[in-house]
Amino acid sequence: MILIRYLFWGWFFAAIATGHFLLLQRLPPPAIPVLIFIQVTVLLAAYFRVPAFHEWVERFSLRTLVLLHVTRFVGFYFLTLYARGQLPYAFAVPGGYGDIIVAALALLVALVPMSAALRERAFSIWNVVGLVDILLVVFTAARLGLADPMAMRALTYLPLSLLPTFLVPLIIATHVVIYLRLNRAKDPQAG
Repeated sequence: MILIRYLFWGWFFAAIATGHFLLLQRLPPPAIPVLIFIQVTVLLAAYFRVPAFHEWVERFSLRTLVLLHVTRFVGFYFLTLYARGQLPYAFAVPGGYGDIIVAALALLVALVPMSAALRERAFSIWNVVGLVDILLVVFTAARLGLADPMAMRALTYLPLSLLPTFLVPLIIATHVVIYLRLNRAKDPQAG
């Protein structure tokens, strides 16, 4: 478990270094969505193939995994950068409001008292909404970045460079893990 934690923090600090040294700016625009895809693939492969990693992830409650998505209040920053002319409307406004809604709903479904059955349904609905939102955000960023790499430049330096190098892959992977755990709870023999 200690090795898993070191690897996790190593990835986080590598993401910080990537932003600090502006490494994303040296990549062609199609490389950033590919980088996200690779990171998600590695995370999910580790979840399915590395027992120690799987066990570590399983120790987190569903509430904890959902509360990770409170980081999506970064949507407020998207709106601020749009107002400053640093992010395009097509990305910042729909993505910003979508992320704000998903973050607020994460707080509600994780913290508001409700029955176990209702919480499970709330987690399921929230998970679908959150996954669709993040996939649309990634697709929009990729589309706009291909059309005009300068339009998405704010995502290539800190703090927003942490999105493609750390947070977005983590968010997508946790959506998949949440889905699998909810399905396992419905059908214990499927797990």
